[in-house]
Amino acid sequence: MILEFLKVFLVGGTICAIGQLLLDYTKLTSARILVLFLLIGVVLQALNLYQPIVDFGGSGATVPIVGFGYLLAKGAMEGAKIGFLEALTGGLSAAAVGLTAAIVFGYLNALIFRSRTKKQ
Repeated sequence: MILEFLKVFLVGGTICAIGQLLLDYTKLTSARILVLFLLIGVVLQALNLYQPIVDFGGSGATVPIVGFGYLLAKGAMEGAKIGFLEALTGGLSAAAVGLTAAIVFGYLNALIFRSRTKKQ
C-alpha cells in the first residue's frame, strides 16, 4: 500500500513539477500550459504511450489535466472501433462523470460561498 502511494506521488508530482518549471522558466501563461498538458495527454494516448504511465502511477497520472486528455483520446479511440459518430462522441462519453461532477460541485460552491474581490 505504501508503495502504491509512492508511485502515485512520483507520477503526479513529476507532472506538477514539469508544470511549475514551465511557469518559472518560460513565458507561457498558465492557460497555455493547461492546453499544452491536455494536448500532451491526447497525443501520448494516441501513440499508446500514456497507458503504461497510468498502469504504473494510477491516479497520479489520471487526475492531472494530462489525464483528462488521455481520457478524451481513449474514449474517442474506443468509439472509433464502433463507428464514425461514436468516435466523435466517445471522448465526452468517457469523461461525462468527471465533467458532471465538476459542474455540480462548482455550482454548489457558488451557492454556499460568497465570492468577493481580493484585497490588494
